[in-house]
Amino acid sequence: MTRPGTHCDEEELRSLFLFEKLSDDQLARLCRDGRAEWSDLGTVYREGDSAAYLYVLFEGTVVLSRRVGGEDVDVNRTSTRGVYAGAFQAYLGDQVPQVYNNSMRVTEPSRFFVLPAETFAEIMRDWFPMAVHLLEGLFFGTKNTQQAIGQRERLLALGSLAAGLTHELNNPAAAAVRATAELRERVAGMRHGLGDIAAGPIRRDSVDALTRIQEDTAELAARAPALSPLEASDREDVLTDWLDEHGIADGWQLAPTFVQAGLDTPWLDRIAAAVPPDALAAAVRWLNCTVETELLLDEIEDSTTRISALVDAAKHYAQLDRAPYQHTDVHDLLDSTLVMLSQKIGARVSVVKDYDRTLPEIPSCPRELNQVWTNLVDNALSAMGGTDADGTLIVRTARDGDRLLVEIGDTGPGVPPEIRDRIFDPFFTTKPVGEGTGLGLDISWRIVVGRHGGDLRVESVPGDTRFQVRLPLSPADLNTPEELS
Repeated sequence: MTRPGTHCDEEELRSLFLFEKLSDDQLARLCRDGRAEWSDLGTVYREGDSAAYLYVLFEGTVVLSRRVGGEDVDVNRTSTRGVYAGAFQAYLGDQVPQVYNNSMRVTEPSRFFVLPAETFAEIMRDWFPMAVHLLEGLFFGTKNTQQAIGQRERLLALGSLAAGLTHELNNPAAAAVRATAELRERVAGMRHGLGDIAAGPIRRDSVDALTRIQEDTAELAARAPALSPLEASDREDVLTDWLDEHGIADGWQLAPTFVQAGLDTPWLDRIAAAVPPDALAAAVRWLNCTVETELLLDEIEDSTTRISALVDAAKHYAQLDRAPYQHTDVHDLLDSTLVMLSQKIGARVSVVKDYDRTLPEIPSCPRELNQVWTNLVDNALSAMGGTDADGTLIVRTARDGDRLLVEIGDTGPGVPPEIRDRIFDPFFTTKPVGEGTGLGLDISWRIVVGRHGGDLRVESVPGDTRFQVRLPLSPADLNTPEELS
């Protein structure tokens, strides 16, 4: 016995909004090539399978889902007559992969009009040739536009990062060059000072004592405490008085160097006790060159260490020598991104890091996550007014169930409720013309959700906006990079 409702009725087709404008002949062809069909509880088709049919709902309830991070996530549930799913892009033919881009299941016995994909493609091309051309243009035009502007977005971000990195590298490099030039002068001064000491009546034991004082001076300079301006000024006055009392001219010029190196009057007393009075001035000036040399060497070391750290951060940010997919400490990625954006952050923005260092490494594509952090931090800085405005940038990590939470917060004016649902849409931007493409958040969403099986959302009130990224702690089924274009 035939199950009721399996006969294709042309008038019933006409009652569906998808077919209501078709002629009798067109409806007849649909009934001839298609069929009415019942589906019991369960899966009708699965995402990624070859798209063989277009399904149009007569009655029942359908649930559409997408595969995210190894799990099926429901994206739509409906009982509306006439909704369709399945091979609705069959008219594009082999220009795109003809697979189901979601899964469909029914939660109660449901009845569909089922049309083979080949028939649907033929009907679209035969009945609506102009519409097909328009739809093709819209589909591929939008996709190409997203690719072009997405590439521009990446280039703009790269240019901004390169400019910031160049500036950050220039400062320590210039400091190292300047310190090296001054170091040459101090080394020459040490040679001349040693000649002045040797020209006077000085004994071998005095030279040995000065050599020991010189070695001790290098150690003292390495451990010199940080002083406030008032403390440094007071100590300079004390040393200047000592130098003046011992007949050493221009003591006020020597005192600041000694104070910076953490030296005091007992140290000067050691020098006075080690050499004859007529050799004291030469010995003090020689040791002053020694102190300046040590301080300059420290400055060069600090500068080159800073350069090395910046290069390492840039290397870590770009992940040029790493596999595209690996287990990663998200804190390393966040730190390298903040270093790369340090020039944009500016001196008036406070950065607060609230990291949960107990979190494990996560499976990810680090380069793409760095792009997400860059977009979110850049948006936060823009919301707070850029480098010339005051504000606080909060970067927080925490565990959220079986996911890792990364939160990028700012103290800007917030995201107005009326646009909150649109901020992840392609090409939507609140930035002035020329400053934003409207693809930063769209790209971020596709990387987090489409590639990593995560979740990206925003919570915002004036003075407290938080973009929250949740990433799986366990391995996810990462999609191919092409799916982000």
